[in-house]
Parts: sequence; C-alpha cells; structure tokens
Amino acid sequence: MDSYDVIIIGSGAGGGTLARHLAPSGKRILLLERGDWLPREPQNWSAADVFVDNRYVSPDTWYDGEGKPFQPQVHYCVGGATKMYGAALYRMRAEDFGELKHHDGISPAWPISYEAMEPYYTKAEQLYQVHGSRGEDPTEPFASAPYDHPAVSHEPRIAQLAESFAAAGLHPFHAPCGVMLNEGNMPYSNCVRCSTCDGFPCLVHAKSDAEVLGVRPALEHANLTLLTNAEAVELRTNPGGTAVTEVVVERAGDHAGNGHGDPTGSGQSGEGRRETYSADIVVVSCGAANTAKLLLESASDKHPNGLANGSDQVGRNYMFHNSQAVLAISKEPNPTVFQKTLGVNDYYFASDAWEFPMGNIQMVGKSVAAMYRGEKPLMTKLAPTFSLADVAEHAVDFWLSTEDLPQQENRVSVDRDGKLTLSYHPSNNTARDRLFEQLRSLLGNLGMHEHHLIPRWAYLENKIPVAGVAHQAGTCRFGSDPSSSALNENCRAHEVDNLYVVDTSFFPSIAAVNPALTAMANALRVGDHLLQRLGADGG
Repeated sequence: MDSYDVIIIGSGAGGGTLARHLAPSGKRILLLERGDWLPREPQNWSAADVFVDNRYVSPDTWYDGEGKPFQPQVHYCVGGATKMYGAALYRMRAEDFGELKHHDGISPAWPISYEAMEPYYTKAEQLYQVHGSRGEDPTEPFASAPYDHPAVSHEPRIAQLAESFAAAGLHPFHAPCGVMLNEGNMPYSNCVRCSTCDGFPCLVHAKSDAEVLGVRPALEHANLTLLTNAEAVELRTNPGGTAVTEVVVERAGDHAGNGHGDPTGSGQSGEGRRETYSADIVVVSCGAANTAKLLLESASDKHPNGLANGSDQVGRNYMFHNSQAVLAISKEPNPTVFQKTLGVNDYYFASDAWEFPMGNIQMVGKSVAAMYRGEKPLMTKLAPTFSLADVAEHAVDFWLSTEDLPQQENRVSVDRDGKLTLSYHPSNNTARDRLFEQLRSLLGNLGMHEHHLIPRWAYLENKIPVAGVAHQAGTCRFGSDPSSSALNENCRAHEVDNLYVVDTSFFPSIAAVNPALTAMANALRVGDHLLQRLGADGG
C-alpha cells in the first residue's frame, strides 16, 4: 500500500485549487479523480452536443425523494464542474457570513467572518485571473486589492442594457469573470471571446478552470501524482475511528497524470481493480452529493451512521440555489457573442422594493438556435410571432439566483446497494418569483418585448429541476458545535483528526451568488492550515 503525506479526492474548484497550493511544499501528494481528462475535440464547442445530447454529462442515475430516477447534470473529469461553468467568480457579500432573515426563514451565520476569508478571496481572484471592476456593485464587500485584470468589456447590446438598467435607477456592474482574456492585445490573448464559454468546455484552455489553473500547474511538481479514472469508494479508519488510515479506490483504467506510471507497481491494466492508499491527511472534495455519499458509505462500528456523522449532519442541508435561467426577446437583434459581462445586485438584500432579500441578476451565455431543437413549448409561447431563428437572433439571456435556505430534510442518503437519493423541496419560492417579476417589470425600459420572459429550462433535455446540481452545496456543514455540524472551522471533521472537506459541502448557507470562488478561496485557507500542520510552506 502506497503512502502519501496528503491524499486529495476530487480535482474541482476545491480539490484542484488545494492541489496547486500544496504542490510546491515538496510533500508527497496523491490527487484522485474519478473521471478522465475531458477530451479536447470539436464537440467542445457544439451547442447540440453539449446542451441537447449531454455529451459530457455523467451516466449516473440518482433518485429523487419519491424514488424516481434522474440523470444528474454532473461532470466527472479533471477540473470537475469548473470545466463547464460560466466562470462567474463572485465573492459572497460580507453580510452573507452573518445571519440573514429571508421570507421563508433564516440563512444561518458562518463560524468565520468575511474578514477571515477576505485575504483568500484576493488570492483566489489572482490565481484564477478574475477580471472585474471594484466599486460598481453597491453590495460589493471590502477588498484588500484591486482586480489584477480589467473588467471584460460589454458588447454594444449589453452596454445598452447596462445604460437602461442605470436609467431605471439600478446599479449595473461588470460581472467578475475568470477568463484569460487580453483585450488590449488580442493577438496574444488566450481567450478569443467566443460564444461557447458558459456551459461549454473551453477548447483553447482559456477559461479559468481548476484543470488549467489548478491541476496542470500542480503537476509541474514531481511530488504530486494524479490518478484519473480512480473513484474513492471507502475511507477506513484506525480501530478507534479517530483517523483515516486507508482510502479504497476503484480503478476504471490505468492512468497516471504526470508520467510517474502505475504507483502500485503491479503492472496490471487497472480495469475494475481496487487499490488501497494511505496518507497522513485525507481531503475529500467530491462535490456536495458525492462527498456525502462517500462518508455515508464509509460507516463502521465506530461510525455506524457514516464516517464523521455523529451529528447526523452528513448529507443534510443540501442546497443548490433557487435559480431561473430565462430569456427575454429584444426588440432589436442581439448580436452579442460573449454575453456574460453584466450583473445587477439591487435586489440582493432587503430594499425599498421588498423587505426581504430576492437575489442576484446576471447574464448567462448567449442562447443559440441549436439549443431549442425540438422544443414545442417554446414555439407555442411565441408562435406565430417568432420562429426559433427569430428567438435566437433576438434573445437576451439572464440568470436569476435566489438563496436556497438550508433545511434538514433536504438531504443525500445512500442505501446498502449504493443508490443515491436526493430528497429536496425548494425554499424561498416567493423571493424567487418576486425577483422574476422585478426583471419582467423592467422589460419595456430595457428594449425588450414586455410579455416575453421565458424559462430557458424549456430547451434542456432533462427537465427535472433537482438534476441541475452545478451549484450544489451543504451536506457537511462546518461550525463550532460538533452536535450541529460535521466539520470545524478549519473544515476538519470533528470526529476524525486527519479528515478534511474542501468542496462546497462545508457551506452552512449558500448566499445568492455563484459558489465557485468561495470554494477556491476556502481551499487556499484550509491549505495554509494544512501546510502549517505538515510543517511545510508553499514553496
């Protein structure tokens, strides 16, 4: 059994960032990824392949609370969900770290303050080359440094939209965006500002994802080994149950990610083989649902309800935002290519419009006709005025995000056969609906047809809302009280001394902005703690 200083399970926003942070220390690190490298191929930029045929979605089957099967929109590959994300890299608001009253209940306070996370937000923005502009967003929290990169400019129709929002008394801002774009010298820019960014893998590796800016730089250090097609299926502990001693891995193939070969020395093909590894520190970062699944399936005599689950919090408080992807129909054509450059947070907190928070409005990637293939409901709503080609030419696409409140009964559970059930009932629906109505009420002032604000879920092949797990969080909340949380303030399991979690599972609340930057920042924060524990530095 090979031994390491650190094993990291998962290579997404949390695990990939942590791997890069720890790699210069010289410590022996094993990074396990259940998927493979995402293929670089023409289909990366095909809307039909990506959105209609779900080419890069895992073949997993999960079950909802009523026992109905569904295919979750998860992506198992190096870089995890960041390979497909829109790279909207927002900080949580400072107030999000405290207790907030919502229409449907309370968003609980975090056990650490915004001030404790702030230096790591700055480091994460620098690491992931975030473009933005301080001072435009009235809800923006304090930042210790400006963005290293200027905001991505608006194209003409979006600039016009920003002016219209401002004329309506709102405060539009340039959305923080993680792309490797150099608008001042486009011949040398990695990013070509294409239309296939949000929801697509980047064929030219110009999106700031955890593969390109996390795992690949980490692999430049010979002390880090990446195993792909390597799913961690069980964590075993010492007899007292106080430390993880073995990580059981099921191999779907034999792929070492840095040319170090087969770390077992067996020379076997690896197909379907189980291997066992050990480490002084084990970090889990599989995504909120799969992290809970791994811990629950690692039950033992000392942890009969699942590893580190004496609080009965593992799997509970699942959140994924109460979001709406909608399109409006512009009176004028919208030839925008790179649309995701604008945000509005005037309704983020309680305001004159309503006494409770509603959420965030931002742009989403520009929809194209291929996404609507075979979509009869969409045609019914617009016919005979618009054809699908007309819709594509005039569509302006928005993402509306309302905070999803943690609820004990919203949970991941696993049966003895490994079947994952995701029981979920939405919260804050009134706030969600009010945010939708706020945007709809503005359409006439924004140069849109006033009665057409259409759910974009209409063109997705999988219509089950719970399948949209891109923003999944919760399930292993951190806190100072072991009776009501699974992890402590450093994201270490209360009951298992060498077990940590660095994906969005640790969130006690999800706020109303994209969670990726917070996961990245927290991975850096926990990484500093681990370096100190290991008696190392970051190189």
